Amino acid sequence: MKSFLKYITIVFIAGGLFTACETTELDLRISPNDLASDQADPNLLLTSIQLAYATNMQVLSDRSGELVRIDYMFGRDYFNNYPGSTLNGVWSRTYSSGGNGVGDFTGVGILTNLQTLESIDEASDTDYSFHIGVAKTLYAHQLMLLVDFLGEAAFSEAGNPGEFPAPSLDEGSSVYAAALSLLDEAATALNGADNLGAADIFYAGDTEKWIKLVNTIRLKAYYTTNNTAAFNQVIAGGNFISDNDDDFQVQYGTSELQPDDRHPDYAADYTPSGANIYQSNWMMETMLNNDDPRIRYYFYRQVDATPGADAPANEEDLACSLVVPPQHYQDGGFTYCSVPNGYWGRSHGNDEGTPPDNFKRAAVGVYPAGGRFDDNSFDGVGLGLGGAGAGIEPIMLASYVDFWRGAMAASDAERANFLRAGLEKSIEKVQSFGSLDANADLSFEPDAAAVTSYIDGIVADFNAATGDDKENIYAEQYFTTLYGGSVEAWTYYRKTGYPNTLLPNWEPNPGPFPLTFLYPQNEVITNPGLTQKQSLTEEPFWFNASDLGSPLY
Repeated sequence: MKSFLKYITIVFIAGGLFTACETTELDLRISPNDLASDQADPNLLLTSIQLAYATNMQVLSDRSGELVRIDYMFGRDYFNNYPGSTLNGVWSRTYSSGGNGVGDFTGVGILTNLQTLESIDEASDTDYSFHIGVAKTLYAHQLMLLVDFLGEAAFSEAGNPGEFPAPSLDEGSSVYAAALSLLDEAATALNGADNLGAADIFYAGDTEKWIKLVNTIRLKAYYTTNNTAAFNQVIAGGNFISDNDDDFQVQYGTSELQPDDRHPDYAADYTPSGANIYQSNWMMETMLNNDDPRIRYYFYRQVDATPGADAPANEEDLACSLVVPPQHYQDGGFTYCSVPNGYWGRSHGNDEGTPPDNFKRAAVGVYPAGGRFDDNSFDGVGLGLGGAGAGIEPIMLASYVDFWRGAMAASDAERANFLRAGLEKSIEKVQSFGSLDANADLSFEPDAAAVTSYIDGIVADFNAATGDDKENIYAEQYFTTLYGGSVEAWTYYRKTGYPNTLLPNWEPNPGPFPLTFLYPQNEVITNPGLTQKQSLTEEPFWFNASDLGSPLY
């Protein structure tokens, strides 16, 4: 795929066209600062839709990953951690105005631009089916995710401010049904469509891959709602993401300025002043204990030891290394502060101040952020090192689909086969990123024998285990595979309660585990028909507490 640079530049140009249109003959009936919909460039509208969607996926992945310990969560109290502003940008980028959040290059939301595309198509002799098909695919996915994250979403009254200036929210199941109908429309539009030179940052205009994505989003919906018959029907059709070559992802570039199109995590960690992101202790420790062959790709260690684990405790660098763990950590035998071997991160809910450890904490690695491969060099991070940021934002990968298929399987034997398939695809993809770091000593890469041994061992352990142990093995491997693209991890945890090996919050009483987020506060303020929730315990329609094998915490 191509770099974001070209497309972001196009959108900046588009923004200028939308806001500063010059003419020698002013028609006073139309503001010269507002470009009429029939004057908009459909290719630029589609680019804006794609960038708004990509930004939303980054935000949703980060929030989901924090809750399930794939990423680090700052703050001890769930309700205070996730206020009404949490999804302001996601909401506005989905519906109307996208002027929220770092990495947002859109001025108009997905729905508004989709409606404009449809108006242009209706009035034009040119067939813009490709544009509309892509836009409906992305909009449908966003609607499902809004339900997953908020419990409800606007649909039936959305995008019609003349008739519904304060749109009501639709119940989650009806939004899912509407999204599935949109996917039907998208597939029809995409079938044999010509992209007309539109910038497609995902599949470079390949309509066959877009239709595979449509079917994969259907799988996501049927998996989430436990619709086994519909899930199996899509599988029987065979036209879904089942190979790494069809993976749905955002490809980043290496430009630092004008604009910065590098992976956002790379841009945050590979700076002259060192790394700025803390990695999750649970994720690193789980991979370390499993001897996971992906660990050197996921994390780059700047030092070879961690205070309080295999180096002397140090209050200045890692204050918690001198602290006696609280009772709830001791009772569960959890690692409170320090993971050994230089995997220097933070545990769930740690709200300590930031010490001068920017050149000591573990940084993002070559996968998926385009950073450095960990070859025991312990040289630190800096501008341009490793893959220079040319990583990806994973969204829907073939390995993820294998784990969904395993979760929907009719037997443990079948489930084990999908566990194996998911690991094989994941590790193959992750290892392909090693070459991005041209200066790395790749002799530290696990060889084929080591990878096979790892996968065989995990599958054997799964087959031999029972009860919680079996569920934990499956869930831990799924979450490890989701690193970097964790949107579905929170859903899996809410559906199953696994893995129950997750580190507890630092705070013994952090409040109820979030089942949904608060409504976007900007919408609550401007929509008189909407009242803000008072807790994070409102259940999405597909949630069933009786299905949980372990309590959420």
